[in-house]
Amino acid sequence: MDSAAISASSPSSYLATKLRNPNPLPTRLNFPQSKPFPSLKSPIPAPSFHPCRVATTSSSSSQTPSLAKTNLNRLISEFQSLSSPIDRVKRLLNYSALLPPLDDTARTDSNRVMGCTARVWLVVTMDSDGKMRFRADSDSEITRGFCCCLISVLDGAGPEEVLGLKTEDLGELSGVVGGGLNGGSNSRVNTWGNVLVGMQKRTKGLVGEREGKVPGEAFPSLVVTAEGIEAKGSYAEAQARFLLPDELKVQELVNVLMEKKIGVVAHFYMDPEVQGVLTAAQKHWPHIHISDSLVMADSAVKMAKAGCQYITVLGVDFMSENVRAILDQAGFSEVGVYRMSSERIGCSLADAASNPAYMNYLEAASMASPSLHVVYINTSLETKANAHELVPTITCTSSNVVPTILQAFAQVPDLNVWYGPDTYMGANIMELFQQMTVMTDDEIAEIHPEHNRDTIRSLLPRLHYYQDGTCIVHHLFGHEVVEKIKEMYCDAFLTAHFEVPGEMFSLAMEAKRRGMGVVGSTQNILDFISHRVQEALERNVNEHLQFVLGTESGMVTAIVARVSRLLGSVKPSSGRPKVNVEIVFPVSSDSITTPSTSSHGLSLGVIPGVASGEGCSINGGCASCPYMKIYFDLAAHLFEPILHRQQKDYQTSSSIRSLINVAMEGQCHIASGAALIHSNKICAASWM
Repeated sequence: MDSAAISASSPSSYLATKLRNPNPLPTRLNFPQSKPFPSLKSPIPAPSFHPCRVATTSSSSSQTPSLAKTNLNRLISEFQSLSSPIDRVKRLLNYSALLPPLDDTARTDSNRVMGCTARVWLVVTMDSDGKMRFRADSDSEITRGFCCCLISVLDGAGPEEVLGLKTEDLGELSGVVGGGLNGGSNSRVNTWGNVLVGMQKRTKGLVGEREGKVPGEAFPSLVVTAEGIEAKGSYAEAQARFLLPDELKVQELVNVLMEKKIGVVAHFYMDPEVQGVLTAAQKHWPHIHISDSLVMADSAVKMAKAGCQYITVLGVDFMSENVRAILDQAGFSEVGVYRMSSERIGCSLADAASNPAYMNYLEAASMASPSLHVVYINTSLETKANAHELVPTITCTSSNVVPTILQAFAQVPDLNVWYGPDTYMGANIMELFQQMTVMTDDEIAEIHPEHNRDTIRSLLPRLHYYQDGTCIVHHLFGHEVVEKIKEMYCDAFLTAHFEVPGEMFSLAMEAKRRGMGVVGSTQNILDFISHRVQEALERNVNEHLQFVLGTESGMVTAIVARVSRLLGSVKPSSGRPKVNVEIVFPVSSDSITTPSTSSHGLSLGVIPGVASGEGCSINGGCASCPYMKIYFDLAAHLFEPILHRQQKDYQTSSSIRSLINVAMEGQCHIASGAALIHSNKICAASWM
């Protein structure tokens, strides 16, 4: 195996070739095992009261613009004057005792602050002088102390003061106070930040109300409970329509798949119509898997090992290529791989990497030794092979791009890393590393054990990314949408794919620092939501969790399925608290079209996507990408009775059976154009 080959836990976590290259790397990249984050515990010692009090403020016009900062600095100095950590904890508990409790009428779900370890209730009002007044409560004495400290900083301040304070301004205070608690400051900065964000959101609302502004219309959403699903808004109704398809129709498909031993691998970004049917069929036929592109090929190998003779791939061309190549590598060249159209099913990112400009970018990389080309998996095998002729090339996905790059820098001295072709992801990686330069060495070590602030600073000039490659799916995260999230959803959990433009990425990164967000792959997003739901179930209290889905809307099928399974795993009882999970679609005002017909004469009430037919995460999703939309058209033909249940004269079984039967007869065209991927006609690349 040559120097570009990278050991990994799964066969498709890298794609490299054995073609010659003039710039070989001296070593292999050896990824260390990541360590779990330490558990965060907060022992609460018995209170010992000190002569401190909450600072009071005047509402007169003589208030200086720096009131909040002055109060904050006073509070920091107060805790810094206490040398013993236990004394700081006692002072915090003293603040807790000074905070008047809220009565039961104020301890409502609508007043809850999301993201805190303990339950927190917050009430915000504006007095007759236009000053902000805050009340809070918690079922944790330590958390009550934190709330009281924040109130001492902001109570009586003007709206501009409240909105001007940033979560990072609380970092020093959190470090001083949190140092006296088990788990350190990291476990407490979430409470500071999330309560502050709650204060600011409610302040914005009261200011708008005073100015006579009409509240903005909420984004569409799906609310998932143990009892079922509620759709809010026409967009959400369109997404929800096929989450629960007709079981009889699903069983007909399952029967054919079982009879012909067909496995199905599909990307998260397929239409909800397609995913709804596949998810339901998966309960009866295990050889159906919906995932991100990294896992699709590995799943196909497992299906082949289990006896599947054919694999159908619902995804763009590079996904089919990956499945074919990995099956060959695993010794299953006899297993047929079918893509669902004889037409080219491309990808704007893959196209960007196949043009001459990208080769020029790699020519420059080949002149800067030592260099490593880290290429996004959303590219063809031909692109990867041609790239490796110029520069050692390793393939990444959004789920492993950060550890891949950090490991390369740690292992190869003076290395230059050239990332491509996704410009947004490259810029976001650069921003992430820049943010790491202000983290502590311990925090950086949790991300990668061989790095610290000095090494991160030193690698920044040697990290390069392609400047002219974007995914049309993630390109249209409009400013309108980001501003609306800031205004109405700043206290919700935010999720963002690594491919989103910088403004949305920064928003999610800020939430991530408060434990309220995730930035990564589709699988990372799914895992984050699942983890938060599981935490809520274990707390055993009423919860309403709100997640803004900062990636393509096709993800909702997998999310709803996972969340429903988690909520359904809890034994129902009359006295058991309820956990509701709301999935918010941040859809811009121009993202919903209402076409009268499709290419098959179907009338669809609402389809995500801008009027031109090209959508994106915020504006409709990969499911409306012109390339992925091929599958929508095919699905409309295959599952027409599911799409339109009222057309009772249409026979589902004949359509589906025709599709599968023709495929099994070895023909290259299936129904509206499925095509067999031949193992000897993939790419010039050779495989280890």
